[in-house]
Amino acid sequence: MTEVYINFNLEINPASTQAFFKIIQEQLSKGMGKLNLLISSPGGNVDPGIAIYNFLKGLPIEVSIHNYGSCDSIAALIFCAGKSRYTVNNSRFLIHGIGITIQNQRFNESQLNETLDSIKNQRETISKIIAKECNKKLEDVENDMLKGIILNPQEAIK
Repeated sequence: MTEVYINFNLEINPASTQAFFKIIQEQLSKGMGKLNLLISSPGGNVDPGIAIYNFLKGLPIEVSIHNYGSCDSIAALIFCAGKSRYTVNNSRFLIHGIGITIQNQRFNESQLNETLDSIKNQRETISKIIAKECNKKLEDVENDMLKGIILNPQEAIK
């Protein structure tokens, strides 16, 4: 069994996600039997982050994740994908709600409703995953997301 260490110190977006998938697939083809993902990320886009989480959970190998800095926003979800999870003493986790950036765009009522439904769906998906992976009540995770929280390692363990 080949044990591989991969460092992910990027914003989570479509380009970084595709590059990450490519690296993992290359390592799998070389016989990787265990992945140690070292992560420190400011977060980024929700959909690519959920895709990374699902990808890691679906791998036919053991996945261990190490937070060596910050797992902010959607990166906190990716951290939850590890069968085993580790963090250093000075790391942090940022959990907050979903937002959208709108610049000089016009929306009609149905587009706004569709956007709001999409944001709610993303929040519910993330909340369910974190609640399941961390053995927390769904309601507590949703409340944490809506108000936004920063956790140090000791708080995150609880």
